[in-house]
Amino acid sequence: MSERRAWWRRARTRAAALTAVAVLLLAGAITAPAASAASVPGWLSTRGSQIVTATGTPYTIKAVAWFGMETSNCAPHGLWTISLDEGLSTIAAMGFTTIRLPFSNECLAAKQTTSIDANANPGLPALTPLELMDRVIARAKAHGLSVILDRHRPDSGAQSELWYTPQYSEKRWIDDWTMLAARYKDDSTVIGVDLHNEPHGPACWNCGDPARDWHAAATRAGNAVVAVNPRLLVVVEGVERQQDGTGTWWGGGLKDVRSAPVTLSVKNRVVYSPHDYPASVFAQSWFSDPRYPANLEAMWDANWGYLARENIAPVLLGEFGTKLETASDKSWMTALVDYLSRRGISYAYWSFNPNSGDTGGLVGDDWRTPQTAKLQALRPILTPVSQPTPAPRPTATPKPTATPKPTATPKPTATPKPTATPKPTATPKPTATPKPTPKPKPTAKPTATPKPTPAPTATSAPRPPANSGPAAITATWIPQSAWAEGYVAEMTVTATGTVGAWTVSWESPGATAVTNAWGMECGIRSSTVTCRGAGWAGSLAPGQTVRVGVQMAAPSAPSAPRVSVSAS
Repeated sequence: MSERRAWWRRARTRAAALTAVAVLLLAGAITAPAASAASVPGWLSTRGSQIVTATGTPYTIKAVAWFGMETSNCAPHGLWTISLDEGLSTIAAMGFTTIRLPFSNECLAAKQTTSIDANANPGLPALTPLELMDRVIARAKAHGLSVILDRHRPDSGAQSELWYTPQYSEKRWIDDWTMLAARYKDDSTVIGVDLHNEPHGPACWNCGDPARDWHAAATRAGNAVVAVNPRLLVVVEGVERQQDGTGTWWGGGLKDVRSAPVTLSVKNRVVYSPHDYPASVFAQSWFSDPRYPANLEAMWDANWGYLARENIAPVLLGEFGTKLETASDKSWMTALVDYLSRRGISYAYWSFNPNSGDTGGLVGDDWRTPQTAKLQALRPILTPVSQPTPAPRPTATPKPTATPKPTATPKPTATPKPTATPKPTATPKPTATPKPTPKPKPTAKPTATPKPTPAPTATSAPRPPANSGPAAITATWIPQSAWAEGYVAEMTVTATGTVGAWTVSWESPGATAVTNAWGMECGIRSSTVTCRGAGWAGSLAPGQTVRVGVQMAAPSAPSAPRVSVSAS
């Protein structure tokens, strides 16, 4: 029976992937990929403002970020629900050609990942984060997708203002980049490296202070990378505060490239990469201009668009995204997509993930349901493909071919692109204190509400004291994170004897629904949440510990509820 259950689960996963693609086809948000869509472009270079293939053909990078390898999970998020192949297949079907893959230096050195469902992703939980990166790149290639590696953070906790911190030196940053350049030197799936995500605060462009001059640091790192692999594109983001005193998004200011471009030892490698966001992420001054949105094009031209318009260098808009809920955001999105389309500018949308607090994603919280309004808005710049074909159907029921058993504990649907108060732009030596990853203006606080961040899932005993139930079982409440509309909590459940079934319950005042659960099946009545062990966590051997969790829709999270348990 366990073999059949495992096989049926895989079959349902495959059917769900086909259904998601079918919904996209029928909605007209995508069309069926052309036969040639299954190959990557190979090594790329630059020519004026164009990115070109080895044959000299102009090429536009059409990327989407799939984040998670920069967080404490050290794995792309959503693998607790979908398979890696399902996610990549969905991205390719949407019309993207490239994955922007964020990572942290901390994860590169880590020994294990967390939050991967072994049933959906056999073999992946056993890989180190670096081995998992290998697998993501290999499977991306199989789906016709290129990869841009994005050093998103030094550690997995928060975004840093500068490219180094007290814990992660510039040498460590460059050493990790040269290691990755060597590791993928013979794999043209990896087309580029995004040296550091969103320099901001004290970061400056060509100011001459080696402690904060991002232009100089990018030159050093870029030269180190191309010395190992001269065929990689080197993606260089901007700064928040430009030399004329104007401010913009973190990483968004490239006005000073005109007088001080990044010049590497290998020519035709540099691609400049600003970020841009709508008013819902932060109410920048230009959103209240009475000319809005007609004022946007001139601002983009001044900050970074001139590089493409004047044939100076290629631009890849490295992040842009929105929940697409307000009239202002919709106007911004329409104007930006039109701008990118007319200029032929490459881009990387933020994000595929639904659990970005600032923007949401291109799929729903189930990681499968396409967000058709966003895809329709992006359609003018997605990959041109062939005419629609009939929606695929799941194949007839075959016999099981393998006998996998659950081997890991999947984890929650949550991790934000967090928001925080940026530091003012000053000229002192950098403090190098890592910051979260919002898109704010220097002197104000961003307004987006982050969603939860899953935590590592080792099975050792966590912080709070255990709640003891009947003799055979104990459970420990582990709060993860909370936001205005809900919270995520996990529990370790430990059996002191043989347990065939178990339940836990607690009071959660104001809770209205169970959004998601892993290792349990949960329901709510009045304010009492009751969960029973299910699937891989349903029955326990003596001494076995499992880590399970739940995501709730609720106005607040109970801080230390009394957890009642029962077992049989």
